[in-house]
Amino acid sequence: MGSNLPYAADAESPLKPAELQVLRAQFEKEGEYVSIQTKFNFAWGLIKSSARSDQQEGVRLLSEIARSSQDRRRECLYYLALGNYKLGNYAEARRLNESLLDMEPGNLQASSLRSLIDDKVAREGMMGAAIVGGIAIAAGVVGGMLFRGVGRKR
Repeated sequence: MGSNLPYAADAESPLKPAELQVLRAQFEKEGEYVSIQTKFNFAWGLIKSSARSDQQEGVRLLSEIARSSQDRRRECLYYLALGNYKLGNYAEARRLNESLLDMEPGNLQASSLRSLIDDKVAREGMMGAAIVGGIAIAAGVVGGMLFRGVGRKR
């Protein structure tokens, strides 16, 4: 990632376990009457986690907030996009991020995240093509060896 796009840099920096525990404790303390802000804070901490199950829970909580609170929807879009990016759901991450950029074309966080998503998709696309190419070559070699073996038996 280039130094000219620092805004999504926290995508890979999880909270310390103690910091996440403070957010979890507040969330659990409020129980069924949890405030939107507390839920959002906890979801944000979960998204930043390196544990996939935490990230999934963060996406679930942010989705609930986005559905139930229109004033927080814009704020949730970025972190939903970030959570989906971290989970490897690049199409969904791109869709959510583009929705945010439609609302706020100058949003530097979303622009930075767009670059992260595009770079990851391009890298994984090249890796996938290399794997498919390697399999095709291996199949050709095996097929050639089998064909040669059949020709010799005659």
